[in-house]
Amino acid sequence: MSSKISRPLAMACMALGLVWGTMSAQAGDLTVEFADPAWNGSKIPAGQHCKKFDGEGATPPLMVSNIPPEANAIVVEFNDKSYQQLSYDGGHGKIGFNITPGAGTVTLPAVPGGTSDMPDGVWLVKKNRATGAWSSPGYLPPCSGGRGNKYEAEVYAVILEGNDYKEIAEGEITLGRY
Repeated sequence: MSSKISRPLAMACMALGLVWGTMSAQAGDLTVEFADPAWNGSKIPAGQHCKKFDGEGATPPLMVSNIPPEANAIVVEFNDKSYQQLSYDGGHGKIGFNITPGAGTVTLPAVPGGTSDMPDGVWLVKKNRATGAWSSPGYLPPCSGGRGNKYEAEVYAVILEGNDYKEIAEGEITLGRY
């Protein structure tokens, strides 16, 4: 199931805080969908939150399509839109995934939270910015303690050259509230 809406309509929905469907969201050039039905964009699935609140969270597996043929990686920024300090530029971490150029559609695997050890073909672009009791290496799963914070992922198709990359397409998806 895929929601395909125009960018102006998507921006209006975001401004109004509407959820655009239970399985996917589209913005910009990429279509981003959940590859695991436990994730629905409304509520963070049970146990997919941080260790501080007894969770064992991982990133949701995502299916990304409409990838430009020259892209050789996908970079995903995880943000808590309800908490200003972690609401932008990968506040909960930024993870890169190698892809085969010309793939068109890929499924990104789940990546465990609270560690800088990444699976093969995956790298930590930037650790989360949490501090104090919330601090952890790598990706920080949702960690608001159940206060209803809104979590999102910004997804970029990129051309990776060495340690630098150029963003060539983008999309986003609402992960849910915790």
